Amino acid sequence: MKISILIPVNDFDIVALVHCMRDGMEEVPEFHEIIIGDDGSSEEYKKKYQALTGEKVKVVSSEKNIGRASIRNRLITEASGDYLLFIDADTMIRGTAENYLHKWLEYLNSARVISGGILYQDSPPGDPDKFLRWKYGRKKEQKKASERNKHPYSRFSTFNVLIEKSIFSKFRFYEELKQYGHEDTLFSYQLKKAGIPIYHIDNGLLHEGLESNKEFLAKTKESIENLSKLYDNVTDKKTFSMTVSLLRIFWLLKTLNLTRLVAGIFIKFRERMEISLDSSNASLLMFKLYKVSMFCTFREIHRRRKLLPIFNIPPDII
Repeated sequence: MKISILIPVNDFDIVALVHCMRDGMEEVPEFHEIIIGDDGSSEEYKKKYQALTGEKVKVVSSEKNIGRASIRNRLITEASGDYLLFIDADTMIRGTAENYLHKWLEYLNSARVISGGILYQDSPPGDPDKFLRWKYGRKKEQKKASERNKHPYSRFSTFNVLIEKSIFSKFRFYEELKQYGHEDTLFSYQLKKAGIPIYHIDNGLLHEGLESNKEFLAKTKESIENLSKLYDNVTDKKTFSMTVSLLRIFWLLKTLNLTRLVAGIFIKFRERMEISLDSSNASLLMFKLYKVSMFCTFREIHRRRKLLPIFNIPPDII
């Protein structure tokens, strides 16, 4: 039994992470290779990744940025392991790599998909401009396995997950999504439809690459747009909605015929909400309203079949 470690990356320094993992692999031989997926990085970073190649480490490069789903699919094709451990580039191990890798082996027979979880630093970042991302991660993403296993598909993330390679003979990550967000949501939905369980364990990695408030809000807009596109394309919207808490709220609002009203709130108050969220006192309740109302706006535009840029909508469209 062999396990491949797959690290998709774009312009991020993973030298310390790869060295740490490679050292841990010396004591846990089941992990036999690290494959770095360079997704259109700059020459500076390409050289850093190439310098890591050698025994147990290789690089798969794309000259241009092809997106999170596409680079993961390329890594899957290149990997020779029976299991694939996906970890994001902006991570750090809490403890030793040896202990981290050993823990996966303890649970190999528990499920074909095993999620390790996401951790955040206990103290807020020194830069208040990154407070929203840290606060959201600590409150919403960092959960014990016992909590995540209550809603295993809703809590799925490709940030730190071990997947049996044979699963990918049935489906891959959806490459039509080129921008950030929700490719793992669709994958979770596919697992649920195929009856493949997800099991969560406490083997988290620290999320180190915190975006600034403005960058996080920009990525949020991209992810909500992706979610709206996925919602259009999936055949079983009810099952898909059960894997995303935001969609469960949307369904309730739709049942109550309130989606147009909520979309109107987004159009009228978007700038004020973004100013409020771009602060060290950002409210997660406000952030939830921001995301739900943005999604309702996308859906209202879709309903009226207006080909208008989402953030340049005239106030009278609702």
